[in-house]
Amino acid sequence: MAIDDRNRPLYMISIAAELAGVHPQTLRSYEQKGLVTPRRTSGNTRMYSQADIERLNLINELTSEGINLAGVTRILDLQSRLDDREAEVEDLHARVRRLAERVRELENRTTVGAIVHVTPTRRLP
Repeated sequence: MAIDDRNRPLYMISIAAELAGVHPQTLRSYEQKGLVTPRRTSGNTRMYSQADIERLNLINELTSEGINLAGVTRILDLQSRLDDREAEVEDLHARVRRLAERVRELENRTTVGAIVHVTPTRRLP
């Protein structure tokens, strides 16, 4: 499933609650606490994506391990920051690869240029 597909709002609150194994009021509470942010339709209906369902499952897993919602909030924030740093590192690796390619191109040009300038030209009689 593509990233955009994972974030597409698909489920109304009753279905999302069922998929996540919680009561719809729990989802409203999580939204108030900022743990999940469903999209809203023009009629103000909450719509949850597959990514939201996965996040809700993670919240359930953490709370079932005894972590309170403040701890869950902190964990999710740290995970988000880690994901951002990983994306930055991937971008930097791509930049380094492009720069290394460019350096190789310039070195090849320099080598070819040196050969061309060093090679004596023949004069015709």
